[in-house]
Amino acid sequence: MPEMPEVEIIRRILEPQIAGKKIETVEILHNQIIAHPDMETFTEILTGQTITNMSRKGKFLTIHFKSGDNLALHLRMTGRLLVMPKDTPVEKHTHLLIYLEGGNQLRYIDVRRFGRFWYLKKDETDDLTGQDKLGLEPLDEKLTSTYLKEKLGKKKKSIKDMLHDQSIIAGIGNIYSDEILYAAGIYPETKCTAMDDEEWDRLAKKIPEIIAWGIDTNEMKPEEYLEGKGKEYRNIPHLRVYGRADQPCLVCQAVIEKISLGGRSSCYCPECQRKKL
Repeated sequence: MPEMPEVEIIRRILEPQIAGKKIETVEILHNQIIAHPDMETFTEILTGQTITNMSRKGKFLTIHFKSGDNLALHLRMTGRLLVMPKDTPVEKHTHLLIYLEGGNQLRYIDVRRFGRFWYLKKDETDDLTGQDKLGLEPLDEKLTSTYLKEKLGKKKKSIKDMLHDQSIIAGIGNIYSDEILYAAGIYPETKCTAMDDEEWDRLAKKIPEIIAWGIDTNEMKPEEYLEGKGKEYRNIPHLRVYGRADQPCLVCQAVIEKISLGGRSSCYCPECQRKKL
């Protein structure tokens, strides 16, 4: 699943390509991806809208229109959003085609069809997408050790699990939680109730540092993004711990280990992230 850094890169790549463009027509190839409103209404009210800009909140993207209306979307596990020339062959698992003036199409491709779109009118309260329940952004200056301790300090769950709670911090998933905890020197299964002030301080420092690193290392040109069909992320070879089970730690050379937490795998260094006794 794309996490906050990858979704931010998608926004930066797509926004300049779609801003100012009028939507000429809409073709829905699978109605499961349309969460609100119904498919017919969605097609009718989206057609003719002029795009002004694109924003991101957590893992959500929102396309804003001149009318004041908005189109929110979540890519979920396998969703991809690309701007392509209209004569580009439509690949398998393409579920939405938005025809833009000038000859390009905004296409949504999703193998598992978990992604969702919500069209919200300017006077419509967003109690549908879940964005109203999101916590702080990882780069928000308000995300301090005090904030983390107040929100998580009494939780009996592991810190790894709680970094995935979007109501606390928006946008962190399995990849960056591994990378953050490795950088902070915290064992992923550590209970929030067992963390001390120094660990909360390190965590608060490393969250924005690692997320900013993720954005910087994933940055690419629109041509590269299109060539990779939105599936390739540039920082994968540079990840320090995620996906590196049985390989040597880049700091101490200890063998990276993997455990399962909350149904997800978690990679860590047994030396740099020692388990509390």
